[in-house]
Amino acid sequence: MSVRVGTSLRSGYAVDDPRDGARWMIERARAAWDAGLDSLFVGDHHGVPAAYYQNSPILGRLLAEWGHRPAGALYLLPLWNPVLVAEQVATLAAIAEGPFILQCAIGAGAGQFAAMGASLRTRPSRFEENLAVVRALLAGETVERDGQPVRIGPTPAEPVAVWIGGHAPAAVDRAARLGDGWLAGPDLVPDDARRLLAGYRQRCEEHGREPAAVAIRRDVHVGADDTDAERVAGPVLARGYRGFDPAAVVYGGPDRVAERFRELGDMGYTDVIVRHLADDQHAVLDSMARLRLVRDSLS
Repeated sequence: MSVRVGTSLRSGYAVDDPRDGARWMIERARAAWDAGLDSLFVGDHHGVPAAYYQNSPILGRLLAEWGHRPAGALYLLPLWNPVLVAEQVATLAAIAEGPFILQCAIGAGAGQFAAMGASLRTRPSRFEENLAVVRALLAGETVERDGQPVRIGPTPAEPVAVWIGGHAPAAVDRAARLGDGWLAGPDLVPDDARRLLAGYRQRCEEHGREPAAVAIRRDVHVGADDTDAERVAGPVLARGYRGFDPAAVVYGGPDRVAERFRELGDMGYTDVIVRHLADDQHAVLDSMARLRLVRDSLS
């Protein structure tokens, strides 16, 4: 099965000058376009003491480096006013030349929720309520907020697809019931990725829905060959990269990475969304350029 390759750019950086991190994201977006990648995304996190570039403004800038291929951003919906999300997404969709994808999830972390004045306890119900408001507003409908009618403008020129992330049984069911697609996380080892996808497909059938996309994020490094990839990725993994099982990450020369992505396509994933393991900007840009070879071999 053919699989698309997109990227979700890292948003957090340890920098002395905050302009450096923003510049690196711009360079990475441009490199992703030049490599022919199929989609571009940024993430969502709040109350971060280090430099973390927020999704709506940074994506607005990155779209200047992007063209007609799909782009989007993650919004942890329980943390947000849904009218603001709809307005931000509609504006970004107007800037984007191609389709816009809203990635969303319920989020986690007591500190993050406290910073945003949101409740961890009610996040599942808040997610569903906010998603319904966002979708209605993006469709040009009027919604009632505290007894007042609300509409927004502009509204997107074409429908915004919604990908919902999550691994818990309730989250997988939520994605099947409400999403246009499902986004599996980067920490899944292959056996878990296969098992959860089967469960998601089953829930889709039970809800009478057919997903437009089934995506998984993989943290990667593409070296000139397997030895070169080990040189860069090995020390990163030896430091306990994000607490991940090493089997969940993908690194090697272009042929080896393509083989791993092909395995995900054979499982039934339609999209592999990559983030790079390396910290060094030159290593990331080199890896991004080699992703063209990976993507071309999957076509």
